[in-house]
Amino acid sequence: MAAQVISVNRKKYAVGLFWQPSDANVPARNSARALARVVDARFNLFVSWHNMIGLGARRMGHRSGMPSIAADIMAVFPEYSSFLAMFYNDGAYILVAARNGIILADKIFMHESDARREYFALAEMPDWGAFVAPAAWGAPRAVERTLADVLDGRHAGVLRYISRARTILFSLLLLCAFAVGVFWLYRDSLVQVFAPRPQIAHIDPELAAEYKRQVEESNRQLDAEYEIKKNVPEPLVLPYDNLPDVYERADLCYQAMGFLMQPIPGWIQVSVRCDESDATVEFRRDYGTLGDFYVVAGDLMPGAIVQERGDSALTVRAVLPKIATHASQDERDADTIVRNISTIFQGIDITPDIDVVVDTITNGVETVNVNVLEIAAASKLIPSQFMKIFDDFGGVYMTRTEWNATNRTWNYEVIIYAK
Repeated sequence: MAAQVISVNRKKYAVGLFWQPSDANVPARNSARALARVVDARFNLFVSWHNMIGLGARRMGHRSGMPSIAADIMAVFPEYSSFLAMFYNDGAYILVAARNGIILADKIFMHESDARREYFALAEMPDWGAFVAPAAWGAPRAVERTLADVLDGRHAGVLRYISRARTILFSLLLLCAFAVGVFWLYRDSLVQVFAPRPQIAHIDPELAAEYKRQVEESNRQLDAEYEIKKNVPEPLVLPYDNLPDVYERADLCYQAMGFLMQPIPGWIQVSVRCDESDATVEFRRDYGTLGDFYVVAGDLMPGAIVQERGDSALTVRAVLPKIATHASQDERDADTIVRNISTIFQGIDITPDIDVVVDTITNGVETVNVNVLEIAAASKLIPSQFMKIFDDFGGVYMTRTEWNATNRTWNYEVIIYAK
């Protein structure tokens, strides 16, 4: 039998497992043992995924501790209970299909013709939630994905031996090897421990006193040379020690959001927001298709990360570049800042939500309480214009801004670090 193993990002995965539902009230190992007796006694490995058991074997190239490709793909597609996915990987075609949360197919094909035949035969079944296939196949509604992009490095399940005999034998061998290693490493000390010791009556008292004096002198020298130093805690880093320039931050968010707010035919922009580390836009499907979206978005938003939220919604995210920071804190107390901020907003007829919270910062030795004003407001002003409101204040940081395309309003969240 050809090896049912593939390599993705230099990590080996088990393919071609025999999957069957299992009883949730029965231990997975017991279910696997009973299933192997009925199907094929040569199955000696198993993996458990929710209420399913997958059987594998060493003759198929599987090994204990090897992750299952089907279980890992099920874990990264939680929003789809039914999907049909064919991936091209290193000269082979990997098929994983699920219906209502049950793994229906877990296969590897070495020939494209066999893979196409199996894929299109399964595609005739109704009610698939998502399709993945090579773009060259022209499969309806299918998008092309690679295993390297889909897998996130976390493993939903790994193969284990059905029988505990191998595990027990392996543990005994490790214990024996450890005992031999310890004996070899400390053989001289062990020989000295069990060697006959001279009786105290046969030791010259003057030699014993001289030996004791030399030992004490040696200990004093070692104490002086290797004096134990107290652990010095890390310096206390306060949040207002590293704040970006107010307008540079506002312009960065505005540009990143503009980069993502690209018109995609057949898709409606719902909202776009800028958080501390990235900007994200949400799209809702009108009459367009996922395939068309990927084609257009790839040209208009290169480097952006697309995440599907079903057939009719998705988000696109762009990581923000780092900008220089500096220390800044308002020298006034929190109550004074609240009064001044409220006065400014009353003058421009905007009603903000203002809260004062206390953040506790510690390094395990020193503790500092920081007064923080949290301000939320809606406005028609773009970020650079809105942040002019805070020109007379220090310690200002715009944590988030969002553009609502429906009511064409900006929502802002700003904090000020007070004394």
